[in-house]
Amino acid sequence: MKLSELFDQKLPAVSAKLLAAHRAFADGESVIGSAGRARVIELIEGLRSALFPGIYETVPVGSGAIDVFISARLRDVGITLRALLDAALGIDTDPDQIVTQFLEALPEVRELLALDIQAAYDGDPAARYHEEILLSYPGFEAVMIYRLAHVLYTLHVPVVPRIMTEYAHQRTGIDIHPGAAIGRRFFIDHGTGVVIGETCVIGDNVKMYQGVTLGARSFDLDEHGNPVKGIKRHPDIEDDVIIYSGATILGGDTRIGRGSVIGGNVWLTHSVPPYSKVYNAQPAPIIK
Repeated sequence: MKLSELFDQKLPAVSAKLLAAHRAFADGESVIGSAGRARVIELIEGLRSALFPGIYETVPVGSGAIDVFISARLRDVGITLRALLDAALGIDTDPDQIVTQFLEALPEVRELLALDIQAAYDGDPAARYHEEILLSYPGFEAVMIYRLAHVLYTLHVPVVPRIMTEYAHQRTGIDIHPGAAIGRRFFIDHGTGVVIGETCVIGDNVKMYQGVTLGARSFDLDEHGNPVKGIKRHPDIEDDVIIYSGATILGGDTRIGRGSVIGGNVWLTHSVPPYSKVYNAQPAPIIK
């Protein structure tokens, strides 16, 4: 069959089937449009410029113009976010209120990120400058995007937070679900291959290395055999815990006690008490 005949005879039927499939998929779905992902990336870039003016720009920002620069970036962020919300939200949700709440949360996010930067500086002897962490540490980039996405997640914004953290995942190799609750002074060293699940709760002053998984042990299934959503599936990590590379900690009822050290390549599916040291060469104490 010649290409012209293919176009005339076959393509209409193929096109109709694809259209039907699209309508079946999109029916009742909340979508953000064909330009949604690009807008989310634009949102991320605008936010990091507002939070750290002059750090990520190709053109220097004069010291006397920083206030104007921040205001302009915040305005751009508000417009971009509003456009995303118009596409993603239902008619019963007020997008202006969400944009306002999100922008008002940014100073607190900025404070948390300053603590994360300091944790990286204090925790990595190779770190010489704070700006080095901002520009070259994948762990910080992933955490920065996560903290912004987490605010939107708590405001019940659909789709957008997941695109944000998946963008960070693609750039850094670090997969943090925006629903995870992560405390102050959080540091991921190196970072590649880290996975932090949706219902994880992580305390303050936690440090982890590459290849760590905080995941689910198993899924409860509904009457149709599908995983039940919205239940606790991932572990809790208390304050001042260090988790070394390759460790896997699973389960919604698993808790790593304060001040514990989890060694490299450890596999844990049960809780350990505070100040435990768990290595592959020894069994972990079990909390009953």
